[in-house]
Amino acid sequence: MWTYHVHMKTATVGDLRNNFSKLEGWLAEGEEIRIEKRGLPVAKLTALSAEEGKRKFVKPDFRARLQRLWGDRVFSAEDVKAMRDAEFEGEEG
Repeated sequence: MWTYHVHMKTATVGDLRNNFSKLEGWLAEGEEIRIEKRGLPVAKLTALSAEEGKRKFVKPDFRARLQRLWGDRVFSAEDVKAMRDAEFEGEEG
């Protein structure tokens, strides 16, 4: 009796490391690959669907985050220098 895994390509963890281009070719052809370590299956590798491959990474909006945290508090160079001087007041190096 044939099972699902008989038709699935098999690769080792070493193949992932040393021959990934071969596995990438199999994925491009639509194959699923069973990954084995010491003869035991550890994972199944499949290609992304067309929709999953098109997902874009959304960059965080750091300016909006700073605005939320600090609001309109913007310090001038003189303010920052005064704060730093006050922080080190009394210390002698």
